[in-house]
Amino acid sequence: MDNRTARQGSRERRNIYAEITEGILSELEAGRVPWVRPWANSSAPVGMPFNAVSGRRYSGINVLSLWSAIAERGFAGHGFVTFRQARELGGSVRRGECGTDIVYTRKIATRDERLSAVHEGREARPAIPFLRHFTVFSTEQCEGLPPHVAVPPRPVDPELILPAADALIRATKADFRIGGTSAFYSPLHDYVQVPRPEAFFEPVNWHRTAFHELAHWSGHSSRLARDQSGSFGSPEYGREELVAEMAGAFVCAALGIRPTVRHSDYIGSWLAILRQDNRAILRTASAASRAADHMLAFQSGDAATGEIS
Repeated sequence: MDNRTARQGSRERRNIYAEITEGILSELEAGRVPWVRPWANSSAPVGMPFNAVSGRRYSGINVLSLWSAIAERGFAGHGFVTFRQARELGGSVRRGECGTDIVYTRKIATRDERLSAVHEGREARPAIPFLRHFTVFSTEQCEGLPPHVAVPPRPVDPELILPAADALIRATKADFRIGGTSAFYSPLHDYVQVPRPEAFFEPVNWHRTAFHELAHWSGHSSRLARDQSGSFGSPEYGREELVAEMAGAFVCAALGIRPTVRHSDYIGSWLAILRQDNRAILRTASAASRAADHMLAFQSGDAATGEIS
């Protein structure tokens, strides 16, 4: 190994160690002990994370990293694969999914040892530990995997999603994913994700969240082309959130769904928007109506061809 390679390896080791340590510190500062598994935060049973292809259990710091991923993203199982393994199995990692970095240590021989081994006609003896990292994905972040590898998520209780809402969501043909621990719309990858209905204190409120996120979906450039470029906390972001909140309420009302809560996370930004412009509420309500109408127009379509996962 020349000096430049050694410096690069050293820099990589420091970076990986720092990232791992920062993650552990963040968990501890938030009052969580990452090596005491927070099972209540996930639908997964007690178990150890493992590679779904080889069956080999992960160990050391990788257990903590993967446990955190299971808890934070609401995975129902403990199996993980690499991007390459998913492809070799005939499947793929779903668009927009973020993997979890894990690490492994291998030993390499010094340059002098390699030269000595060549001179003496033997295998070089590795002596220097070298930390590397790679990314793995839960099998639930993949599609097209064979049944013996992919453990399908537990089906959603059909009684928790009202039939009219289920039919409308399917009819939109949106990439609508159920799972995880947060609700969001990804404009970059054009999909919606909402936690499972049973994660809500009152499952009826799942519908309000689902249609709120679908309202964001309606604003994509290929649909109603609303401005969705605002960063968190900006007026543009607040306006889009207000549109989605109103549109979700309009769709629920049209379907006869009566949620018991209102989303209040962005009230401060909404008040600022409305105080600065007395016509903002008119424009926002108009945009919300267009978003709701866009979604409700799918009611007459084929409600069985959507993609809910």
